[in-house]
Amino acid sequence: MINQTKKPTESELEILAVLWSKITATVRQVHEELTKSKDAGYTTTLKLMQIMHEKGLVIRNTDNKTHIYTAAIEKEKTQLLMVNKMINNLFAGSPVDMVLQALGGTKTTKEELYKIEELIATLKAKK
Repeated sequence: MINQTKKPTESELEILAVLWSKITATVRQVHEELTKSKDAGYTTTLKLMQIMHEKGLVIRNTDNKTHIYTAAIEKEKTQLLMVNKMINNLFAGSPVDMVLQALGGTKTTKEELYKIEELIATLKAKK
């Protein structure tokens, strides 16, 4: 599990999402992806990625002139950490309240509902 010093901020999560999808990327590639959805200065992206390297959130390969970055933490473990934090902080520890809010507040496809039903059936079978 991620320790407290490795808990990513919202901006760091955005960078990690890019790295998880691309596997490896330069600062420029991450920056270009981020600017598709928000205003971000290149130097800000660079500084954030340097901080993330110091925190152990990303690995930096310096073999070439252009540094290549890779996520050092797993997507699934990070998601679990952030979901648990959200459940505790926003939903008073109730995963049911979080799920009800998530499903009630968004459009859910038939495929997504089927996956949810499969998960519920699996969880019931384990009880």
